This record gives sequence, structure tokens and C-alpha cells, in this order.
Amino acid sequence: MARNKYPEETVNLILDVSLKLFIEKGYDETSIQDIIDNLGGLSKGAIYHHFKSKESILIAVYKRMSKNINWQMIDIVNNNKLTGLQKIQEMFSASLDNPNHDELFAATPNLLNNPKLLSIFLSDLINFVIPKYAEPVIRQGLEDGSIKTDYPKETAETMMLLSNIWLNPLIYPMTNEEYIRKIEFFNHIMVSLIPDLIDEEMQQRLSHFRDLVKKQNNS
Repeated sequence: MARNKYPEETVNLILDVSLKLFIEKGYDETSIQDIIDNLGGLSKGAIYHHFKSKESILIAVYKRMSKNINWQMIDIVNNNKLTGLQKIQEMFSASLDNPNHDELFAATPNLLNNPKLLSIFLSDLINFVIPKYAEPVIRQGLEDGSIKTDYPKETAETMMLLSNIWLNPLIYPMTNEEYIRKIEFFNHIMVSLIPDLIDEEMQQRLSHFRDLVKKQNNS
């Protein structure tokens, strides 16, 4: 087909096709030529007009998915019917149940082997997710009495860094047994900070992400 005269549509097409291939074949096994072959006639030049490399495509895929997840978090933070504790619980539950996370874990390679993507992930977590979502709802929990801690900022940082980095199989490769023990220990720590944060259903979802990463690594 001819090159799309609407750049946004062209970019979305490239990202849609790339995500599909990253999930089906794995990021490492997908080449730029594979992406070109599935774009229905879009030229290599059209791709490189928007993206310098396969890694830049992966980063754009991640940012687009993260944007969708962030909107969901904003809705929870702004829900005046929930206590601070309920918002934290809803944020964890919504994050674990979001289909975008399944796609992210299935399509994203080990982050230690992709330092640029890891840097973006950490920057988003430290500079945006923690101060904009986690810490404000914990402080709300202090005000409404649903959360009790003398360290709201530190609690938010510990909770989010452990759950997004230490428990992340894209950063910490681990066996199923190691993963289960980590989940149990994370829950043990959270009980002293935010009781009832992780329930059995959430534990199952965390294990599901571990299985997605394991499947990609074995593909």
C-alpha cells in the first residue's frame, strides 16, 4: 500500500504490528524485516522516518501501553467514594487485571538487557507513579484513618519499588518457587505497612505474569 499520509495512523500501524510480533515471536526474535513484511506494503523508509531502531519501536509500544494504564490510575486517585486504603487496593487490583500488562509482559524482553527501556521504566516509576499516585493516596489514608504510618513517602516508595522491580520477572529472573516465596515475603512486609493489600487473587495474577515471562524466555 502507499505510505499513509497521516503520520499518526502510520505510527499506530507500526506499533500495532510490532506489538503483535513481539508477543508471537518474542522481541529478540522479531526483526525489522519481519515488521516490514507485515505492514501491507509500507516501506522500510517509512518505518525509519518514525523510528530509528527496533528498540525505539519497543519504547514507543511501552509508552503507549503505560499511558492507557495511567489513565486508569488517575480515575482511581480521583474517586472520592474510596478511602486511601481502598484506592491502594484498587490500584493494585486494576494494575494486575489490566490486559495491557499481559501484553507488556508477553512482549517485553529482559529489562537488564535493554538498559534504555529499563531507564525509562524506572524514571516513570520514580518521577511519576510514586509521587502522583501512590504517595497521595497513602497521605489520604492517613487523613481518613484507613492507613496508619509515620512514613507515608517511604511507604509509597518501598511498596512501589518492591512490587515493580524486586517482584518484576522482567528484571529478576527466578524460578516458580523463588517467585512464590517473594510474593509471600512481600505480603509479609506489606501487612505491617498496609494490611490486606495483597489477597489470594492478586497473588495468582502475580504468578501469571511470571508464567508469561517464562513462556517468552523459552520460546
